[in-house]
Amino acid sequence: MRIISGTAKGKRLTTFAGEAIRPTPDKVRGAIFSMLYSRLGPLEGMKVLDLFAGTGALAIEALSRGAAHAWLVDAGRDAGQVIPINLSACNVENRGTLVRAEAARALNLLEKDKPFDLIFLDPPYGRDLLPNLLRTLATGRFLARNGVLCAETGKNEILPDTFEPLVRVDERAYGITRIHLYRYPESEE
Repeated sequence: MRIISGTAKGKRLTTFAGEAIRPTPDKVRGAIFSMLYSRLGPLEGMKVLDLFAGTGALAIEALSRGAAHAWLVDAGRDAGQVIPINLSACNVENRGTLVRAEAARALNLLEKDKPFDLIFLDPPYGRDLLPNLLRTLATGRFLARNGVLCAETGKNEILPDTFEPLVRVDERAYGITRIHLYRYPESEE
């Protein structure tokens, strides 16, 4: 696994094995950032929240592409060891904050840092973790007015078109993964 673009382009990321991790493949990550660029433009100066960060690949890719700061949330022991290594290897450690907590608890801890311009949610597939988190993110105004929330699910998992006030603006399948983009309706005008 490597960083695709930006200041850390080509840097290899440290990974870890186990059932608790399913890193987003480079090809899918490339597709996600292409979708995001068409809606957000360059990520320069943006605040990023990466829930279920794993290796940190999504947040580090955003930092490599110019995001100002990323909060990487993961309660896993392995993730807590690997994320700092990857931030350092990509020379973005001063722009990344590791939050070692379960996603729902982390949102309470990050209340003071919101809103975020870009939010990633990539939980373990098939555990139905997204609906409650998406409702909390939407109603708690964690997403900036013109921001994008990017959720990953298994290909056959279904999410509603709306998490008031957020609406799905794009959905695509790549292999075993389905990508869902949500925004505020007026962000699309």
